[in-house]
Amino acid sequence: MAKAISYAQKLWSDLVLFVDDGRIDLDTNPVERMFKPSILLRKNALFMGSDEGAEAWGILSSIVETCKLNGVNVELYLNWVLDQIAAKLPRSEYDKLLPWNAPQEFLVGR
Repeated sequence: MAKAISYAQKLWSDLVLFVDDGRIDLDTNPVERMFKPSILLRKNALFMGSDEGAEAWGILSSIVETCKLNGVNVELYLNWVLDQIAAKLPRSEYDKLLPWNAPQEFLVGR
């Protein structure tokens, strides 16, 4: 018990920070819910079958989550990216295919 109390006392200024700053939310559930699908996918993909498959899944998962964070429709975006690659877009221009560079009509809620 003494160890727990000592720990709380050491971090007290951080624990009561929300009292001085009304922008700090007491609840971390919204952030935890945002990451839950990724964590579940990570657990489900643990035994992907090969290192290459796991790497490909990791890349695709990162792209999908980045689309979500940037408000981009994932399906439209992925179709567009594949069309651009099929149209022989030079690799030096692949940075134009990142989710935050997606066409405006791919934004969710537009």
